[in-house]
Amino acid sequence: MSFFKSDIVKKEIQEISYLQERISSSIFSILDMSKEEKLEHIKTLEDLLNKQKILYTRLSLSDDPEAMEMKEKMNESAQFMGLSSDSSNISAIFNNMTELIARLKSQLQDD
Repeated sequence: MSFFKSDIVKKEIQEISYLQERISSSIFSILDMSKEEKLEHIKTLEDLLNKQKILYTRLSLSDDPEAMEMKEKMNESAQFMGLSSDSSNISAIFNNMTELIARLKSQLQDD
């Protein structure tokens, strides 16, 4: 079975798309959000990042040509942003984003 025909993968991609839409639709109003709304926004970011990590891991473990192509496109995007195409750099991006989100969440909770 093709990687992208898997019901699990399709569901994950739909959830990622939904979370991306939620984040992008509220990004310009973040300064007007209450503390609770900002924390909810950060929670959505956490959820998105976790789902993206899982999808990238699945892509990395798959020998499906379409999955390998998508992983390569993600690596090329990382290169475009100035990183090497090494998959450890994608992991570093995920780790840095996780730390950034944790700091944002901590700052909001301390206010």
